[in-house]
Amino acid sequence: MFFTQQLKTIAAALTLGLAATAASAANFSFSGNFEHDNDVQLFSFTVSALTSVSLRSWSYAGGTNAAGTEIASGGFDPVLNLFDATGQQLGKQDDAECSLVAADPTSEQCWDTFYITELAAGTYTASLQQYKNFAIGSNLADGFAMDGVAHQNFRNGFVDYAGYKRDAHWAFDILNVDSAVQVAEPESLALVGLGLFAMVALRRRRQT
Repeated sequence: MFFTQQLKTIAAALTLGLAATAASAANFSFSGNFEHDNDVQLFSFTVSALTSVSLRSWSYAGGTNAAGTEIASGGFDPVLNLFDATGQQLGKQDDAECSLVAADPTSEQCWDTFYITELAAGTYTASLQQYKNFAIGSNLADGFAMDGVAHQNFRNGFVDYAGYKRDAHWAFDILNVDSAVQVAEPESLALVGLGLFAMVALRRRRQT
């Protein structure tokens, strides 16, 4: 079952990549719910040239995402990490500025993420997790501070920095990229990356 899910994830990534071959950069919107407060959601995305990419959460304060969907407020306090194709951490963000994201109506805090960075052509991984579940080291393979069954309730549910009770829903935009896919399990990420790498290599051989 696990291997079947991996194959489905790879197939979805390859389909997205092939569809983007002749297309310009686009915006991708994702949403879901965590089961445990130490869950980590991964996203794999590609850019084909030097590009300014934006990574944006919506569920803490709510709002209208890039797909035009209205997202409710009340989600957990998000933390964002960005990694390159080798797993090397390129950046992280705890909170964006109030000039970039709205304030939550309950806490009056601007704790959604809005990370903007310039990226060279390649495949990248973004992670989304609850506050304090920070990446441990400089590489994705190092894991996260609250990994494991023992930490599944490390904040006594979904609770933000100020102590306000939140819920498990999240919403996330990846803006101005060629393809993007939600990765179900961290173990699937390496296979997805290999699949996208093979696809790009094939395209380059055909163009030469």
